[in-house]
Amino acid sequence: MCRVEAELQVEPCLAVVIPCFNEADHVMECVARVLAEPIVKEVLLVDDGSTDGTDQILKSVTDERVQVVRHLVNHGKGAALRTGFAHATAELLTTQDADLEQDPGDFQKLVRPILDDHADVVYGTRFPGGRRHECQRFVHHWANQFLTRFSNLLTGLDLSDMETGYKVFRSEVLEGIQIEEDRFGVEPEITAKIALAGWRVQEVPVSYSPRTVAAGKKIGWTDGVRAVFCILKYSRRPKRGKVEFRTRLS
Repeated sequence: MCRVEAELQVEPCLAVVIPCFNEADHVMECVARVLAEPIVKEVLLVDDGSTDGTDQILKSVTDERVQVVRHLVNHGKGAALRTGFAHATAELLTTQDADLEQDPGDFQKLVRPILDDHADVVYGTRFPGGRRHECQRFVHHWANQFLTRFSNLLTGLDLSDMETGYKVFRSEVLEGIQIEEDRFGVEPEITAKIALAGWRVQEVPVSYSPRTVAAGKKIGWTDGVRAVFCILKYSRRPKRGKVEFRTRLS
Protein backbone atom coordinates (compact mmCIF):
# COMPACT_ATOMS: atom_id res chain seq x y z
CA MET A 1 0.00 0.00 0.00
CA CYS A 2 1.10 3.58 -0.61
CA ARG A 3 3.52 5.00 1.96
CA VAL A 4 2.22 8.06 3.78
CA GLU A 5 4.77 10.87 3.49
CA ALA A 6 2.90 13.51 5.46
CA GLU A 7 -0.45 14.01 7.08
CA LEU A 8 -2.25 14.66 3.79
CA GLN A 9 0.33 13.60 1.19
CA VAL A 10 1.27 10.16 -0.08
CA GLU A 11 3.48 8.65 -2.72
CA PRO A 12 1.93 8.40 -6.21
CA CYS A 13 -0.20 5.25 -6.14
CA LEU A 14 -3.42 6.11 -8.01
CA ALA A 15 -4.37 5.05 -11.52
CA VAL A 16 -6.98 7.33 -13.11
CA VAL A 17 -9.11 5.91 -15.92
CA ILE A 18 -10.62 8.63 -18.14
CA PRO A 19 -13.24 7.50 -20.68
CA CYS A 20 -13.50 9.97 -23.57
CA PHE A 21 -16.17 10.30 -26.22
CA ASN A 22 -16.26 13.53 -28.21
CA GLU A 23 -14.58 15.59 -25.49
CA ALA A 24 -12.28 17.70 -27.69
CA ASP A 25 -13.24 20.87 -25.80
CA HIS A 26 -12.44 19.52 -22.34
CA VAL A 27 -10.06 16.57 -22.44
CA MET A 28 -6.72 18.42 -22.36
CA GLU A 29 -7.74 20.55 -19.39
CA CYS A 30 -8.96 17.39 -17.69
CA VAL A 31 -5.66 15.59 -18.28
CA ALA A 32 -3.65 18.58 -17.04
CA ARG A 33 -5.67 18.84 -13.84
CA VAL A 34 -5.43 15.11 -13.17
CA LEU A 35 -1.66 15.06 -13.73
CA ALA A 36 -1.25 18.03 -11.38
CA GLU A 37 -2.33 15.86 -8.44
CA PRO A 38 0.77 14.42 -6.68
CA ILE A 39 -0.98 11.15 -5.83
CA VAL A 40 -1.51 10.23 -9.50
CA LYS A 41 0.82 7.47 -10.68
CA GLU A 42 -0.72 6.71 -14.08
CA VAL A 43 -3.50 7.90 -16.36
CA LEU A 44 -5.37 5.60 -18.73
CA LEU A 45 -7.14 7.63 -21.43
CA VAL A 46 -9.67 5.53 -23.32
CA ASP A 47 -10.92 7.25 -26.46
CA ASP A 48 -14.22 5.49 -27.04
CA GLY A 49 -14.63 6.02 -30.77
CA SER A 50 -14.66 9.84 -30.79
CA THR A 51 -15.50 11.56 -34.07
CA ASP A 52 -14.79 15.19 -33.10
CA GLY A 53 -11.00 15.07 -33.19
CA THR A 54 -10.47 13.93 -29.60
CA ASP A 55 -8.20 11.13 -30.86
CA GLN A 56 -5.93 13.61 -32.63
CA ILE A 57 -5.78 15.87 -29.58
CA LEU A 58 -4.74 12.96 -27.38
CA LYS A 59 -1.74 12.31 -29.62
CA SER A 60 -0.21 15.52 -28.27
CA VAL A 61 -0.06 14.16 -24.70
CA THR A 62 3.59 13.43 -23.93
CA ASP A 63 3.63 12.82 -20.18
CA GLU A 64 5.12 9.36 -19.57
CA ARG A 65 2.46 8.62 -16.97
CA VAL A 66 -0.27 8.71 -19.64
CA GLN A 67 -1.33 5.76 -21.77
CA VAL A 68 -3.88 6.28 -24.54
CA VAL A 69 -6.07 3.41 -25.73
CA ARG A 70 -8.50 3.86 -28.61
CA HIS A 71 -11.74 2.06 -29.42
CA LEU A 72 -12.42 2.29 -33.15
CA VAL A 73 -16.16 2.58 -32.51
CA ASN A 74 -18.15 3.91 -29.57
CA HIS A 75 -19.14 1.21 -27.07
CA GLY A 76 -20.00 3.21 -23.95
CA LYS A 77 -18.64 4.14 -20.54
CA GLY A 78 -18.69 0.62 -19.16
CA ALA A 79 -16.68 -0.71 -22.08
CA ALA A 80 -14.16 2.14 -21.71
CA LEU A 81 -13.75 1.46 -17.99
CA ARG A 82 -13.29 -2.24 -18.66
CA THR A 83 -10.45 -1.40 -21.06
CA GLY A 84 -8.87 1.15 -18.74
CA PHE A 85 -8.96 -1.07 -15.67
CA ALA A 86 -7.34 -3.88 -17.65
CA HIS A 87 -4.34 -1.65 -18.45
CA ALA A 88 -3.89 -0.16 -14.95
CA THR A 89 -1.06 -1.32 -12.68
CA ALA A 90 -1.33 0.97 -9.64
CA GLU A 91 -2.47 -0.12 -6.18
CA LEU A 92 -5.52 2.15 -6.22
CA LEU A 93 -7.81 2.97 -9.14
CA THR A 94 -10.41 5.63 -9.79
CA THR A 95 -12.42 7.02 -12.66
CA GLN A 96 -12.56 10.57 -13.98
CA ASP A 97 -15.14 11.88 -16.42
CA ALA A 98 -13.48 14.04 -19.06
CA ASP A 99 -16.15 16.74 -18.74
CA LEU A 100 -14.70 17.88 -15.37
CA GLU A 101 -18.03 17.88 -13.56
CA GLN A 102 -15.94 16.56 -10.66
CA ASP A 103 -12.64 18.00 -9.42
CA PRO A 104 -9.38 15.96 -9.32
CA GLY A 105 -8.44 18.10 -6.32
CA ASP A 106 -10.64 15.72 -4.32
CA PHE A 107 -8.37 12.71 -4.97
CA GLN A 108 -6.45 13.13 -1.72
CA LYS A 109 -9.50 12.92 0.52
CA LEU A 110 -11.02 10.14 -1.58
CA VAL A 111 -8.06 7.82 -1.03
CA ARG A 112 -7.64 8.65 2.66
CA PRO A 113 -10.12 6.07 4.09
CA ILE A 114 -8.40 3.33 2.05
CA LEU A 115 -4.91 4.38 3.12
CA ASP A 116 -6.11 4.44 6.73
CA ASP A 117 -7.50 0.91 6.21
CA HIS A 118 -11.05 1.98 6.98
CA ALA A 119 -12.42 1.08 3.54
CA ASP A 120 -11.74 -0.92 0.39
CA VAL A 121 -13.90 1.29 -1.83
CA VAL A 122 -14.70 4.99 -1.49
CA TYR A 123 -17.58 6.77 -3.25
CA GLY A 124 -17.35 10.53 -3.71
CA THR A 125 -20.86 11.75 -3.03
CA ARG A 126 -22.06 14.85 -4.86
CA PHE A 127 -25.19 14.96 -2.70
CA PRO A 128 -24.31 14.40 0.97
CA GLY A 129 -27.52 13.88 2.87
CA GLY A 130 -29.38 13.61 -0.45
CA ARG A 131 -29.35 17.38 -0.98
CA ARG A 132 -29.74 18.62 -4.56
CA HIS A 133 -26.93 20.72 -5.99
CA GLU A 134 -28.26 24.21 -6.72
CA CYS A 135 -27.15 24.02 -10.38
CA GLN A 136 -28.57 20.56 -11.03
CA ARG A 137 -31.85 20.06 -12.84
CA PHE A 138 -34.56 18.66 -10.57
CA VAL A 139 -35.32 15.74 -12.89
CA HIS A 140 -31.68 14.62 -12.88
CA HIS A 141 -31.53 14.83 -9.10
CA TRP A 142 -34.78 12.93 -8.71
CA ALA A 143 -33.56 10.18 -11.04
CA ASN A 144 -30.26 9.91 -9.17
CA GLN A 145 -31.97 9.66 -5.79
CA PHE A 146 -34.47 7.10 -7.03
CA LEU A 147 -31.75 4.88 -8.49
CA THR A 148 -29.54 5.28 -5.42
CA ARG A 149 -32.31 4.36 -2.99
CA PHE A 150 -33.47 1.46 -5.15
CA SER A 151 -29.88 0.20 -5.30
CA ASN A 152 -29.52 0.59 -1.52
CA LEU A 153 -32.71 -1.40 -1.00
CA LEU A 154 -31.36 -4.38 -2.88
CA THR A 155 -27.67 -4.21 -1.93
CA GLY A 156 -27.91 -3.28 1.74
CA LEU A 157 -25.58 -0.31 1.28
CA ASP A 158 -26.25 3.19 2.62
CA LEU A 159 -25.14 5.43 -0.23
CA SER A 160 -26.34 8.92 -1.06
CA ASP A 161 -24.91 8.92 -4.62
CA MET A 162 -24.61 5.52 -6.27
CA GLU A 163 -24.12 7.06 -9.73
CA THR A 164 -21.14 9.22 -8.80
CA GLY A 165 -18.26 9.30 -11.26
CA TYR A 166 -15.76 9.20 -8.38
CA LYS A 167 -15.27 5.68 -7.08
CA VAL A 168 -11.86 4.67 -5.71
CA PHE A 169 -10.97 0.98 -5.44
CA ARG A 170 -8.19 -1.16 -4.10
CA SER A 171 -6.86 -3.03 -7.13
CA GLU A 172 -7.91 -6.38 -5.68
CA VAL A 173 -11.54 -5.22 -5.59
CA LEU A 174 -11.63 -4.78 -9.36
CA GLU A 175 -9.69 -7.99 -9.93
CA GLY A 176 -12.73 -9.80 -8.55
CA ILE A 177 -15.26 -7.98 -10.74
CA GLN A 178 -16.06 -8.84 -14.34
CA ILE A 179 -17.69 -5.77 -15.90
CA GLU A 180 -20.49 -6.82 -18.22
CA GLU A 181 -22.28 -3.54 -18.93
CA ASP A 182 -21.06 -1.41 -21.85
CA ARG A 183 -22.87 1.84 -21.06
CA PHE A 184 -23.92 3.70 -17.91
CA GLY A 185 -25.36 0.53 -16.38
CA VAL A 186 -21.81 -0.07 -15.20
CA GLU A 187 -22.44 2.10 -12.11
CA PRO A 188 -25.19 -0.03 -10.51
CA GLU A 189 -23.44 -3.19 -11.74
CA ILE A 190 -20.17 -2.39 -9.97
CA THR A 191 -22.04 -1.22 -6.86
CA ALA A 192 -24.00 -4.47 -6.64
CA LYS A 193 -20.94 -6.64 -7.14
CA ILE A 194 -19.00 -4.73 -4.48
CA ALA A 195 -21.83 -5.25 -2.02
CA LEU A 196 -22.16 -8.95 -2.78
CA ALA A 197 -18.43 -9.46 -2.26
CA GLY A 198 -18.63 -7.80 1.15
CA TRP A 199 -16.05 -5.06 0.56
CA ARG A 200 -15.97 -2.14 3.01
CA VAL A 201 -17.52 0.98 1.45
CA GLN A 202 -17.40 4.59 2.61
CA GLU A 203 -18.56 7.89 1.16
CA VAL A 204 -16.86 11.29 1.31
CA PRO A 205 -18.36 14.55 -0.01
CA VAL A 206 -16.82 15.92 -3.21
CA SER A 207 -17.29 19.04 -5.29
CA TYR A 208 -19.60 19.01 -8.28
CA SER A 209 -20.16 21.32 -11.25
CA PRO A 210 -23.01 19.81 -13.30
CA ARG A 211 -23.25 20.41 -17.04
CA THR A 212 -26.32 20.31 -19.24
CA VAL A 213 -27.21 18.15 -22.24
CA ALA A 214 -26.58 21.21 -24.41
CA ALA A 215 -23.07 21.41 -22.97
CA GLY A 216 -22.40 17.79 -23.82
CA LYS A 217 -23.92 15.66 -21.06
CA LYS A 218 -24.54 12.26 -22.63
CA ILE A 219 -26.70 10.29 -20.21
CA GLY A 220 -30.41 10.07 -21.08
CA TRP A 221 -33.69 8.58 -19.92
CA THR A 222 -32.99 5.24 -21.61
CA ASP A 223 -29.89 4.92 -19.45
CA GLY A 224 -32.09 5.39 -16.39
CA VAL A 225 -34.33 2.55 -17.50
CA ARG A 226 -31.28 0.36 -18.08
CA ALA A 227 -29.97 1.26 -14.62
CA VAL A 228 -33.18 -0.07 -13.03
CA PHE A 229 -32.75 -3.29 -14.97
CA CYS A 230 -29.10 -3.54 -13.87
CA ILE A 231 -29.99 -3.01 -10.22
CA LEU A 232 -32.45 -5.88 -10.45
CA LYS A 233 -30.07 -8.05 -12.45
CA TYR A 234 -26.92 -7.70 -10.36
CA SER A 235 -28.25 -7.05 -6.85
CA ARG A 236 -29.80 -9.08 -4.13
CA ARG A 237 -30.22 -8.52 -0.43
CA PRO A 238 -27.00 -9.56 1.37
CA LYS A 239 -27.30 -12.36 3.85
CA ARG A 240 -27.48 -11.24 7.46
CA GLY A 241 -24.00 -10.73 8.82
CA LYS A 242 -22.23 -11.02 5.47
CA VAL A 243 -21.83 -7.34 4.62
CA GLU A 244 -20.16 -5.11 7.17
CA PHE A 245 -22.06 -1.93 8.05
CA ARG A 246 -21.05 0.85 5.69
CA THR A 247 -20.38 4.29 7.12
CA ARG A 248 -20.79 7.67 5.45
CA LEU A 249 -18.16 10.28 6.24
CA SER A 250 -19.26 13.88 6.69
